[in-house]
Amino acid sequence: MENNRFDTPVTVKGAAGSNQLLRTAREASDYLLNNWPGKRSPKHREALQACHDALAGDKPAMNARRAFIAAAREVNVFVSDKAPA
Repeated sequence: MENNRFDTPVTVKGAAGSNQLLRTAREASDYLLNNWPGKRSPKHREALQACHDALAGDKPAMNARRAFIAAAREVNVFVSDKAPA
């Protein structure tokens, strides 16, 4: 099994105003593909590629997490990159 777990989960805005906690590159990839609210910019594509690389074991999950946060900030869905209390 690939090690694609984020050291610290990322919280983003989900459907119907709720927050969604993403713990792995796979969850981030699913969000990018299925729940993305906005245009698919270069940052979105970079995040998707970084998640794919992490899932393939080519790059660390930390890279995917960082790229995902950058893309999420761009479309105002980023909530937190702190561990839940």
